Amino acid sequence: MSSTSINRSACLQECNQVPVSNQDRLPLPALLALAMAAFITILTEALPAGLLPLMAQSLTVSEALVGQLVTIYAIGSLLAAIPLTAVTQSWRRRPLLLIAISGFAVVNAVTAVSDSYTITLVARFFAGVFAGLLWALVAGYAARMVPEHLKGRAIAIAMAGTPIALSLGIPAGTFLGAAWGWRVTFGLMSILTVILVVWVTAKVPDFPGQARGKGFALRTVFTLPGIRPILFVTLVYVLAHNILYTYIAPFLVPVGIADRIDLVLLVFGVAALLGIWIVGVLIDRRLRELVLISTTLFALAALALGLVGNVPAAVYASVAVWGLAFGGSATLFQTALAKTAGEATDVAQSMMVTVWNIAIAGGGIVGGILLETFSVSAFPWSVLVLLVAALAVTGVARSHGFPSSR
Repeated sequence: MSSTSINRSACLQECNQVPVSNQDRLPLPALLALAMAAFITILTEALPAGLLPLMAQSLTVSEALVGQLVTIYAIGSLLAAIPLTAVTQSWRRRPLLLIAISGFAVVNAVTAVSDSYTITLVARFFAGVFAGLLWALVAGYAARMVPEHLKGRAIAIAMAGTPIALSLGIPAGTFLGAAWGWRVTFGLMSILTVILVVWVTAKVPDFPGQARGKGFALRTVFTLPGIRPILFVTLVYVLAHNILYTYIAPFLVPVGIADRIDLVLLVFGVAALLGIWIVGVLIDRRLRELVLISTTLFALAALALGLVGNVPAAVYASVAVWGLAFGGSATLFQTALAKTAGEATDVAQSMMVTVWNIAIAGGGIVGGILLETFSVSAFPWSVLVLLVAALAVTGVARSHGFPSSR
């Protein structure tokens, strides 16, 4: 064996903690711990929407005010992701990950016992802060556990908690809240989080942060070739998704299936699970092609909703295609960003978190304006315009951002 091979093997073992003999094996216990962290994060974010009437009655406030518990969470993530990631670049990764995860145990416990809307609102803001930090860590953490040719698959497994939470976790949490009380649901999430802390401590490897003085400036990372196209595509894609997803209930009214919104969302969730499985299998070989296919499928679903959105069967089929396209999108964008940013992945991912939350908030705002100004018939066409822009930028970003697999 040459000295170059020896040095490379040593670097893989020491720097990435990937044993040379196991370079084709995925560290599943560690990756599944990250997936569980993503699952708890999504549940914490979205459960108030499913428990809206129960929480409003218990806290003696309007349902509209309970809805702001979701808004304040997004604001916490939006404000915290970039500055916290920048400040903690030199920290060791596992202690930082444990801080972010442990925060959910605290804020969900406070939410479970609080009788004050104000205290609950503050707890939700800090839940968003911890979420912003955690989302900035997950993709880069998963990528560091494996060699280059497995990075995409590792990120796909770590992100699998997101569609599982959306398709199964939130309906289950809503059911438990209705059966046993919403406070029990938040209490159970705290217990799950404590178990996860033990799991991470036992199975997730630690990594050093950036050496002091060797961190990456935000402007430097933002101007790396390929970063801005990825962030732009993420912004318009997620904005398109949230315009439609946030207002799916009023969109279904003219079709006559508003009372079957649970079935519509189930179709979306199951298709999303299939989408993330497909992405996980192919992402390390066909990332660019998958981004193009995902965006095209979503655009075709929007086109169908615009043309035959008054036919229930067409709506169900379009929602299935939309879910299939969206399921692996987070994995695709985060993998593209991790591969493009390299050692600056955590800083780049903090920008991704910020862009994602802007798109979530923007979806509610833009969708509301469209609803009040033009009615739901404008949704598919607005979504289509955004997705065409995403396709155009992806097509141009062939050298950097979404490079050809060849």
